[in-house]
Amino acid sequence: MRLYYHPLSSNSRRVVLTALHLNVDLELVVVDLLKGEHKAPEYLRQNPNGKVPLLNDDGFMLWESHAIMQYLADGSPGQDLYPLDVKARADVNRWLFWSAYHFTPAVGFITRERVSKKMVGGAGGPDPVEIARGEALLSAAAQVLDDHLARNEWIAQDKLTLADFAIASPLMHTAAAELPVTGYANLQAWFSRIQALDAWKKATVAPPPLTRIHPPSR
Repeated sequence: MRLYYHPLSSNSRRVVLTALHLNVDLELVVVDLLKGEHKAPEYLRQNPNGKVPLLNDDGFMLWESHAIMQYLADGSPGQDLYPLDVKARADVNRWLFWSAYHFTPAVGFITRERVSKKMVGGAGGPDPVEIARGEALLSAAAQVLDDHLARNEWIAQDKLTLADFAIASPLMHTAAAELPVTGYANLQAWFSRIQALDAWKKATVAPPPLTRIHPPSR
């Protein structure tokens, strides 16, 4: 399998974390966002959204990072990130949807202004209106998460699951984007546990444009 991604994309990060934890044999191909490779006609034919990540599994092209996470887990016998029990899986799914609809977009408003614009250049300075919008949304979401983590070590099922990788990934930009999350003690304690995982440490090291990550032992 091959993953088209960018190392500074938090959507890409959650897929890479999943692959690393599950020992999935995955090739990484950097899509140069600054050069507009994600808008090239050949790329758009595979992912009409013009975004990363994009998974190619022997011609099966799958976009949307949360869907790719689920696909990798379902293809990994004996995996421990995505439970098979219906109610347990529903618990994980609820947080994946929450990640996609609430948490990640809120962070995105801020990182777009304070990180992405610096990378692209010529896009103007940070828009205080957009930052304020993102901070309001993120504060509400972070409070929900912090309250939940006051009673739970992990986000779902009392163990590490896809939900943790999905929600932790946008926090990779905490310092650079000055995300207003450092005051939430339970959230920060949980994020420290995530950062201590081997998968997070390995994902933080940017690989070369084409590399194979963590091939499974045979």
